Amino acid sequence: MIRSIDDLHDGYRRFRAGRFLEARDRYRHLAEQGQQPTVMVIACCDSRTDPALIFDAGPGELFVLRNVANLVPPPATDNAYRSTSAAIEFAVTVLKVEHVVIMGHAQCGGVRAYVDGAMGEAVAGRYLARWASLLAPAYDSVPDGLDADSAAKSLERHAIRHSLEQLNAFPFVRERVDAGTLATHGAFFGIATGVLEWLNPADD
Repeated sequence: MIRSIDDLHDGYRRFRAGRFLEARDRYRHLAEQGQQPTVMVIACCDSRTDPALIFDAGPGELFVLRNVANLVPPPATDNAYRSTSAAIEFAVTVLKVEHVVIMGHAQCGGVRAYVDGAMGEAVAGRYLARWASLLAPAYDSVPDGLDADSAAKSLERHAIRHSLEQLNAFPFVRERVDAGTLATHGAFFGIATGVLEWLNPADD
């Protein structure tokens, strides 16, 4: 278990002597030829939901973007720094990925932070609260009268569907989807069960 910088050093040494050597030719090919992933995964930065582990992916197979609550902001034309939008643009227009998966998960802290704030409980910090406010349209789909736990469970799935809508609103995404060269997908990972559920955006 990693608890310190020394643990990180030890982990790197094990990687260098083990998995790196096993895949040395693959890494050399990636260095010389560049990456050519066909799948992008937008996932939460939660430490329990590593897409490479969940999908059993090797080096260079997934282009991964992780942020709090696996959110996709709406397209914007301002000059603000937009890391998520930039990563999506790079994946879709430069790497030419064929699939984009938005993978949410159970017990999401970012989702719960928004729910707590909406219900008048603890308010998240400035940056987290601003980012989590992207969940507001999805929260409108959560049934009234739920307690915080139930509301968060509902919002975790509604958030994925809303982010899919936002993703498909980017012109360069919409163009490729309409051309049949790109598909977008929603998925939900149960941390305790290990079950991955694929979501239809039209489902409740």
